[in-house]
Amino acid sequence: MKIGYARVSTEDQNPDLQLTALKAAGCDRIFTDKATGANVKRPELTKCLKALSKDDTLVVWKLDRLGRSLHDLISLMDELKSRGVAFQSVTEAIDTKTPTGRAMWQMVGILAELERSLIQERTKAGRAAAVVRGVKMGRKSKLTPQQVEHAKKLIEQGEHHDMVARSLNVSRRTLYRALQKKI
Repeated sequence: MKIGYARVSTEDQNPDLQLTALKAAGCDRIFTDKATGANVKRPELTKCLKALSKDDTLVVWKLDRLGRSLHDLISLMDELKSRGVAFQSVTEAIDTKTPTGRAMWQMVGILAELERSLIQERTKAGRAAAVVRGVKMGRKSKLTPQQVEHAKKLIEQGEHHDMVARSLNVSRRTLYRALQKKI
Protein backbone atom coordinates (compact mmCIF):
# COMPACT_ATOMS: atom_id res chain seq x y z
CA MET A 1 0.00 0.00 0.00
CA LYS A 2 1.23 3.51 -0.77
CA ILE A 3 0.72 5.98 2.06
CA GLY A 4 1.37 9.66 1.49
CA TYR A 5 2.44 12.42 3.84
CA ALA A 6 2.03 16.13 3.14
CA ARG A 7 2.99 19.11 5.28
CA VAL A 8 2.45 22.84 4.96
CA SER A 9 4.15 25.27 7.30
CA THR A 10 1.20 27.49 8.25
CA GLU A 11 -2.55 27.22 8.56
CA ASP A 12 -3.12 29.58 5.63
CA GLN A 13 -0.91 27.61 3.23
CA ASN A 14 -2.67 25.24 0.88
CA PRO A 15 -1.51 21.59 0.57
CA ASP A 16 -3.42 21.02 -2.70
CA LEU A 17 -0.27 20.83 -4.87
CA GLN A 18 1.21 18.14 -2.63
CA LEU A 19 -2.09 16.24 -2.33
CA THR A 20 -2.54 16.19 -6.11
CA ALA A 21 1.02 14.88 -6.60
CA LEU A 22 0.55 12.21 -3.93
CA LYS A 23 -2.74 11.04 -5.46
CA ALA A 24 -1.07 10.91 -8.90
CA ALA A 25 1.70 8.77 -7.34
CA GLY A 26 -1.00 6.25 -6.35
CA CYS A 27 -1.34 6.87 -2.62
CA ASP A 28 -4.22 4.98 -0.99
CA ARG A 29 -4.13 7.12 2.18
CA ILE A 30 -2.71 10.58 2.78
CA PHE A 31 -1.89 12.24 6.09
CA THR A 32 -1.52 16.04 6.21
CA ASP A 33 0.06 18.22 8.89
CA LYS A 34 -0.14 21.99 9.13
CA ALA A 35 2.94 22.76 11.18
CA THR A 36 6.43 24.15 10.73
CA GLY A 37 9.20 21.67 10.09
CA ALA A 38 10.85 22.80 13.33
CA ASN A 39 7.69 21.92 15.27
CA VAL A 40 8.28 18.61 17.01
CA LYS A 41 4.55 17.91 17.28
CA ARG A 42 3.39 16.61 13.94
CA PRO A 43 0.47 14.37 14.90
CA GLU A 44 -0.39 13.33 11.36
CA LEU A 45 3.19 12.19 10.72
CA THR A 46 3.00 10.08 13.88
CA LYS A 47 -0.26 8.52 12.65
CA CYS A 48 1.24 8.02 9.20
CA LEU A 49 4.28 6.19 10.56
CA LYS A 50 2.06 3.97 12.73
CA ALA A 51 -0.09 3.11 9.71
CA LEU A 52 2.89 1.87 7.69
CA SER A 53 3.46 -1.90 7.54
CA LYS A 54 6.07 -4.12 5.97
CA ASP A 55 6.09 -3.81 2.15
CA ASP A 56 4.23 -0.44 2.26
CA THR A 57 5.70 2.68 0.67
CA LEU A 58 5.80 6.10 2.29
CA VAL A 59 5.42 8.78 -0.39
CA VAL A 60 6.19 12.48 0.02
CA TRP A 61 6.11 15.34 -2.46
CA LYS A 62 9.58 16.61 -1.40
CA LEU A 63 12.15 15.48 1.14
CA ASP A 64 11.89 18.71 3.12
CA ARG A 65 8.23 17.98 3.86
CA LEU A 66 9.25 14.93 5.90
CA GLY A 67 12.33 15.83 7.97
CA ARG A 68 13.29 18.87 10.00
CA SER A 69 16.96 18.27 9.23
CA LEU A 70 19.05 15.90 7.18
CA HIS A 71 19.93 14.02 10.37
CA ASP A 72 16.24 13.55 11.24
CA LEU A 73 15.48 12.48 7.70
CA ILE A 74 18.21 9.85 7.68
CA SER A 75 17.14 8.52 11.08
CA LEU A 76 13.57 8.24 9.84
CA MET A 77 14.69 6.52 6.65
CA ASP A 78 16.80 4.04 8.62
CA GLU A 79 13.77 3.27 10.79
CA LEU A 80 11.60 2.72 7.69
CA LYS A 81 14.22 0.44 6.14
CA SER A 82 14.44 -1.67 9.31
CA ARG A 83 10.65 -2.07 9.23
CA GLY A 84 10.67 -3.14 5.57
CA VAL A 85 8.95 0.06 4.40
CA ALA A 86 10.01 1.62 1.10
CA PHE A 87 10.27 5.37 0.50
CA GLN A 88 9.44 7.54 -2.47
CA SER A 89 9.96 11.27 -3.00
CA VAL A 90 8.01 12.50 -6.02
CA THR A 91 9.99 15.69 -6.74
CA GLU A 92 13.49 14.30 -6.16
CA ALA A 93 12.66 11.04 -8.00
CA ILE A 94 13.93 8.90 -5.12
CA ASP A 95 12.32 5.48 -4.87
CA THR A 96 14.05 2.99 -2.58
CA LYS A 97 12.36 0.10 -4.43
CA THR A 98 14.64 0.77 -7.42
CA PRO A 99 18.43 0.35 -7.58
CA THR A 100 18.84 3.97 -8.71
CA GLY A 101 16.64 5.24 -5.90
CA ARG A 102 18.58 3.24 -3.31
CA ALA A 103 21.85 4.60 -4.73
CA MET A 104 20.52 8.16 -4.57
CA TRP A 105 19.50 7.65 -0.96
CA GLN A 106 22.93 6.23 -0.10
CA MET A 107 24.51 9.34 -1.64
CA VAL A 108 22.32 11.53 0.59
CA GLY A 109 23.51 9.47 3.57
CA ILE A 110 27.16 9.85 2.53
CA LEU A 111 26.75 13.62 2.23
CA ALA A 112 25.12 13.76 5.66
CA GLU A 113 28.01 11.78 7.15
CA LEU A 114 30.47 14.16 5.49
CA GLU A 115 28.56 17.13 6.92
CA ARG A 116 28.69 15.64 10.43
CA SER A 117 32.45 14.99 10.10
CA LEU A 118 33.11 18.55 8.93
CA ILE A 119 31.08 19.96 11.82
CA GLN A 120 33.04 17.80 14.28
CA GLU A 121 36.36 18.98 12.80
CA ARG A 122 35.33 22.64 12.95
CA THR A 123 34.13 22.22 16.53
CA LYS A 124 37.39 20.55 17.54
CA ALA A 125 39.45 23.27 15.84
CA GLY A 126 37.32 25.98 17.46
CA ARG A 127 37.83 24.47 20.91
CA ALA A 128 41.58 24.18 20.37
CA ALA A 129 41.78 27.82 19.27
CA ALA A 130 39.74 28.88 22.30
CA VAL A 131 42.07 27.00 24.67
CA VAL A 132 45.08 28.73 23.04
CA ARG A 133 43.34 32.09 23.67
CA GLY A 134 42.98 31.11 27.34
CA VAL A 135 39.27 30.27 27.33
CA LYS A 136 38.41 27.73 30.00
CA MET A 137 36.09 25.03 28.70
CA GLY A 138 33.26 23.45 30.60
CA ARG A 139 30.89 24.55 33.29
CA LYS A 140 32.00 27.26 35.66
CA SER A 141 32.70 26.16 39.19
CA LYS A 142 29.86 26.73 41.64
CA LEU A 143 32.34 27.54 44.38
CA THR A 144 34.96 30.28 44.36
CA PRO A 145 38.48 29.49 45.58
CA GLN A 146 37.67 31.47 48.73
CA GLN A 147 34.58 29.34 49.40
CA VAL A 148 36.60 26.17 48.93
CA GLU A 149 39.24 27.40 51.41
CA HIS A 150 36.48 28.33 53.87
CA ALA A 151 34.92 24.87 53.46
CA LYS A 152 38.31 23.22 54.14
CA LYS A 153 38.70 25.20 57.35
CA LEU A 154 35.19 24.30 58.52
CA ILE A 155 35.80 20.61 57.85
CA GLU A 156 39.19 20.74 59.62
CA GLN A 157 37.38 22.25 62.61
CA GLY A 158 35.07 19.21 62.70
CA GLU A 159 32.06 20.50 60.76
CA HIS A 160 30.22 17.73 58.90
CA HIS A 161 30.47 17.73 55.08
CA ASP A 162 26.67 17.82 54.71
CA MET A 163 26.40 20.96 56.83
CA VAL A 164 29.23 22.70 54.97
CA ALA A 165 27.66 21.85 51.59
CA ARG A 166 24.26 23.10 52.78
CA SER A 167 25.75 26.37 54.05
CA LEU A 168 27.34 26.94 50.62
CA ASN A 169 24.10 26.04 48.76
CA VAL A 170 25.71 23.15 46.87
CA SER A 171 25.35 19.40 46.93
CA ARG A 172 27.72 17.25 48.94
CA ARG A 173 29.08 15.83 45.66
CA THR A 174 29.84 19.34 44.35
CA LEU A 175 31.69 20.11 47.57
CA TYR A 176 33.72 16.88 47.30
CA ARG A 177 34.66 17.67 43.68
CA ALA A 178 35.75 21.21 44.62
CA LEU A 179 37.85 19.90 47.48
CA GLN A 180 39.47 17.30 45.20
CA LYS A 181 40.50 19.97 42.68
CA LYS A 182 42.36 21.95 45.31
CA ILE A 183 44.38 18.93 46.53
